Amino acid sequence: MAKKIKQIAIYGKGGIGKSTTTSNISAALSTLGYKVMQFGCDPKSDSTNTLRGGNYMPTVLDSMREKSVVNAGDVIFRGFNGIYCVEAGGPAPGVGCAGRGIISAVELFRQQRVFEDLDLDIVLYDVLGDVVCGGFAMPIREGIAEHVFTVSSADFMAIYAANNLFKGILKYSSSGGALLGGIIANSINKPYAKEIIDDFAGRTETKILDYVPRSVTVTQSELQGKTTIEAAPASEQAKVYIRLAEKIAAHEKSEVPKPLEVGDLRAWASGWADKLLALQSDE
Repeated sequence: MAKKIKQIAIYGKGGIGKSTTTSNISAALSTLGYKVMQFGCDPKSDSTNTLRGGNYMPTVLDSMREKSVVNAGDVIFRGFNGIYCVEAGGPAPGVGCAGRGIISAVELFRQQRVFEDLDLDIVLYDVLGDVVCGGFAMPIREGIAEHVFTVSSADFMAIYAANNLFKGILKYSSSGGALLGGIIANSINKPYAKEIIDDFAGRTETKILDYVPRSVTVTQSELQGKTTIEAAPASEQAKVYIRLAEKIAAHEKSEVPKPLEVGDLRAWASGWADKLLALQSDE
């Protein structure tokens, strides 16, 4: 019987810390003994930077533009602790669909049976979550990923993006699409931030996988071109990422979320704005 490879898609609004979180999860999984590939699906091609010390690597789409035949091995590079790193890439500026890199890369790897040949345990897709359409929806739509997680802070636009992702998951859930494993609550340092993200999870019938605080250790590590797991393995922040990686490795059951309608989401946000204003008045 063929080995089952766990495929995970991690979505999130641009700038929310999605790639930072994903890279630290990959690094943590590798230290736990798993054979891991991180598959960057952002056109900026910066998903695996801290896993590779910031070194340049060609993307799948770049290689396809330059060669008539591309061997998947030419676009796979080893990073920290042997992690396999891939960047799907994007089209030339102003030309084509930004999601095409995901579609082309996944099709190439399928045809060449890359995951099976590398004997991987876990593949992490790092996917831009501002817009869940076209190529960006492929890991969900076609069930390529078994489980989907979203990185979100308590900021409204991050939650808005997460809610849109939930709509995409709901849409494809009846046709074999990937389901939601939960929310990775990022940059949660204040009690009110935890309350906001917890309330959103409750209203959409989802769950919080874990809480990741904002930490200067992460910034220091990235300035060195490294993940926190590599640069500060004994830090409290590294322990958070190890715990998160353990939960993802053990995760088995994902579910269909219940996204809020736009009007309901805005009303919910407005209610929280009033609560925070009242808290400020009491201080």
